[in-house]
Amino acid sequence: MNRREGLICYVLVFCTLIASLIVKAAESRSGNWTLQRADKAGEVELALIDHHHGGNSNHESTIRVGELKGLDLLRSGKQDVHFTIARDAGRFECEGFVNDGEGAGSFHFFAEPRYAQEMKSLGFEDIDSDKQYSMAIMDVSVAFAKEMKAERLEGLDTDKLIAFRIFNVNSAFVQELRKAGLAVADSDKLVAFRIHGVTPEMVRFLHQAGYNPSEDTLVAMRIHGATPEWMEQLKKDGYEKIDLQQLIAFRIHGVSPEFIEKMQSLGYKHPEPEQLVAMRIHGVTPEFVSNLRSHGMQNLTVEQLVNLRIHGID
Repeated sequence: MNRREGLICYVLVFCTLIASLIVKAAESRSGNWTLQRADKAGEVELALIDHHHGGNSNHESTIRVGELKGLDLLRSGKQDVHFTIARDAGRFECEGFVNDGEGAGSFHFFAEPRYAQEMKSLGFEDIDSDKQYSMAIMDVSVAFAKEMKAERLEGLDTDKLIAFRIFNVNSAFVQELRKAGLAVADSDKLVAFRIHGVTPEMVRFLHQAGYNPSEDTLVAMRIHGATPEWMEQLKKDGYEKIDLQQLIAFRIHGVSPEFIEKMQSLGYKHPEPEQLVAMRIHGVTPEFVSNLRSHGMQNLTVEQLVNLRIHGID
């Protein structure tokens, strides 16, 4: 072999190695998948188990059958399958078997090279291979990024887009909250709303009841269970238009409609909210009041009952 032939051979080997490295770089993830039937027609439960960095991660979601390109679930019996899940951030090439609509196998993920640059042009940066995989898993599309950017939210970045997809924050949710009277703009608060169950219906109820709750108050109400339904129960017992912070205190300390009704049956017709909280904090129960009365202590005020408990009277 002369020098020219040797050089050509070297170049060919080099190009082959580079091509192999490019394929390995694109195939940034591999793992396993499982498929199960879903309750709703036209959907399946898909789990992707990722093997990466010496560990495993598991993502389960409900997905439309139409997104599994190349998979025919109408065929009965066991079949070998090869299907693709295509997302803006990349595609999942899956192979394995399906038996009567359920199955398992392996997948390889191939990142879309243009995705990071497209997202960067929208202002969403720092998308490394790990983050791009997560964005493919959660289907953070370019269209979704544009949709949320159009809502002019504070603190909107790549991580928030992923969180939005995890917790189902979308433009429809934002716009419904705004229509209900809440000028929401904080990305973190939107995620918190979804986590704790703050809904447009809740916001609308509170505004119609004459309240103007802050975003933090809404979250606190949901954390402690101060729901519209519970507020309607209190209203029946004569406690309407109570300060929202006081309502949260009711939930924290156990001031319930049942407690109020039992105290009313003992003659305490309408204690002030602060008195109700004080009674619960210090352990003034209907049983405590009845016990005192059995010992001849009648007609005690709420303040006297609380003082007795503070001083250790059982």
